[in-house]
Amino acid sequence: MPNVTNFDTEERYILLPVFILAKDGKRYEFDALLDSGAPATEFSDASLQYLGFIETPRDNVKIKPGMQTQKYGKTILPEIEICSHSIKDLPVYISHFDKSWGIDALIGLDFFRQFKVTVDYKKACLITESL
Repeated sequence: MPNVTNFDTEERYILLPVFILAKDGKRYEFDALLDSGAPATEFSDASLQYLGFIETPRDNVKIKPGMQTQKYGKTILPEIEICSHSIKDLPVYISHFDKSWGIDALIGLDFFRQFKVTVDYKKACLITESL
């Protein structure tokens, strides 16, 4: 059965809530941008620190001109929920995000590869189903 996730067509990007099971066992909600141009999912180092997956963000990470994030490591999220799909042990990049974005994560092609994803702008929703 497909899952339906609504999004705001007035926004510049498709923004989605994602839910993460943190190191402390609690479930947290974060804002993510659906990015079909990103090869893999990225989380901001600040968010990963908050969740307990990294000790501290690197303080010497510089964002290159023209880029809005800078990947500098990897970690595995034991459980993440995207579009009502629970994904176990998802490897994600640790990235430094430009704070002006106002998001915590980019959902990349690794998500698209696991599901059939239909973007319906007229109905303002994503329709996702397991392959």
